[in-house]
Amino acid sequence: MSLSRRAVLALPLLAAVPAHAETWPSKPVHIVVPFAPGGSGDITARLVGKYLEDKTGQPFVVENKAGANGIVGVLSVKSSAPDGYTLMLATTSTNAANIHMYKSPGYDPEKDFSVVGVIGLSGAFIVVPADSPHKSISDLIAFAKANPGKLNYGYFNASSQVPAAVLGEKAGVDWQGVAYKAIGNAWNDLYAGAIQFMFVDLTAARGQVVSKKARPLAITLAERSPLYKDVPALAETFPGFVSTGFLAVAVPKAVPDEIKQKLNALINEAIFSPEINKRLNDEFALTPHKLDLAQCAQQDREERAKWAEYVKIAKIEPQ
Repeated sequence: MSLSRRAVLALPLLAAVPAHAETWPSKPVHIVVPFAPGGSGDITARLVGKYLEDKTGQPFVVENKAGANGIVGVLSVKSSAPDGYTLMLATTSTNAANIHMYKSPGYDPEKDFSVVGVIGLSGAFIVVPADSPHKSISDLIAFAKANPGKLNYGYFNASSQVPAAVLGEKAGVDWQGVAYKAIGNAWNDLYAGAIQFMFVDLTAARGQVVSKKARPLAITLAERSPLYKDVPALAETFPGFVSTGFLAVAVPKAVPDEIKQKLNALINEAIFSPEINKRLNDEFALTPHKLDLAQCAQQDREERAKWAEYVKIAKIEPQ
């Protein structure tokens, strides 16, 4: 028996919606965090991942794949099957800065990936050990000017490297950056005296600041944070100096639109659920943003343009 003409015409439309998109997720989903455990991306990925796991009934497994300012993890996601079962914790480094800091990072964040949800936007502290003689940003800069080359800062991603270089240019001081693969190693060297300060995003630094092991000298938001009212904004000393970043979730570009839509809805639901929203705002000083897919793409492009300017001011030559 032959198919009717109407049925034949309908076949392409039926084929346009992959069966796996309708049933997603039907097996464990992996979230690749392209940095070591303990950073803000790792913390928030596990927080959101747990919500998605509870909501869908499927495991959301966080995998840390650190290296090369996030590039190692990004490339592993780029080469994964575009079926919605490998997600990436997208950050300022991976999606906004790397393309301006590396000649050949091996990926293009706009061509190779789609952002499906923005967990939040935030800033960073500039921190010193609690026993540091430097009590303010002015103290730190005065010492650097009087002792050229004797201050070292640690960095482990673009959000920690670029602001320190920008501050050095704006203040006219000579200090050296020391690269770390993991934030934990940077904290250890800060307390051991091998480095004297570093920029750390508010989420990752919170535990060290609250426990008073680290002293924040300034914050990179446009104004003081309600959570840290005694910490001055860096812009109070250097007008216009604002450095903010973001945490998001991305997937390979070829993932079916139906899965992207599902992820977008789930992530927006997660970050505005009462418990997670409160933690993002009140603990981590992350501002959640409920964005649709088009808005996610626009925000991603705007961040890349912003960080192009940061890297230019910092005079960082692409590697």
